[in-house]
Amino acid sequence: MLVDARAKAHLVKVRAGHKFETHHGIIPYDALIGQPWGCVVHSSLGHPYAVVLPSTADLITHIKRNSQVIYPKDSAYILMRMNIKPGARVLESGCGSGGLTLALATAVMPTGHVYSQEIRADFIALAQRNLARVGLDGFVTFIHADSTQGFDIQPPVDAVFLDMPQPETCAAQARAVLKDGGFFGSLVPTTNQVSALLRALEQARFGLIEVEEVLLRRYKPVPDRLRPQDRMIAHTGYLIFARAVVNAHPRSIPGPSDDAEDDNGGSSDD
Repeated sequence: MLVDARAKAHLVKVRAGHKFETHHGIIPYDALIGQPWGCVVHSSLGHPYAVVLPSTADLITHIKRNSQVIYPKDSAYILMRMNIKPGARVLESGCGSGGLTLALATAVMPTGHVYSQEIRADFIALAQRNLARVGLDGFVTFIHADSTQGFDIQPPVDAVFLDMPQPETCAAQARAVLKDGGFFGSLVPTTNQVSALLRALEQARFGLIEVEEVLLRRYKPVPDRLRPQDRMIAHTGYLIFARAVVNAHPRSIPGPSDDAEDDNGGSSDD
């Protein structure tokens, strides 16, 4: 990744004999090969660029997209909450442009695998290109199918994430392929979608249901005038998490109506 003096980043694939071109000048890729990460190179017009290894967040931010992607602030939290780690088998419904798919693949490699089922062939084609561009396509299998009709995958999987407008229509299908005790997650932008999903999760034998939101506030890193940036990445979506449970009536499973914590963050039980 090449980052200029104004912190504008450019994700590039370095190839011998090729070059990076902008209105700030040209940088031959041959001049980058063999240089250490973190070095600074100058374009033909004298503009400096830092040469750094892109993070997973950088890769997601710079993918080609024809739909909104799940922001890194949300995808990072999803990975932690759903125990996505090397060796896990993860099912994703709704790949979009492949932002979360990329994060999932990075987390499960080298021994795990991601199965991404999507109803739109054009989304699959774009997500495949985005994953191939960063060398992660070998860890993802894309399935062109309607998830409301079930998931075309050999169960059980360790985790299921639904990224779709009506995830409540696939709650039962998700439970059918999820291992007992497995992790469920979803992201929706509006509260009425959350309510519909909560009802469906109760009926589909899910428990330990939680609804959360992640807000991110950046600051200007200037020592003499440290202050928040003018714009904030605030609401991007509501995150719903649950666990697959067995041998219990939905109303007996801890869920959204149970007050697990008091206002001070402690247990409600002495």
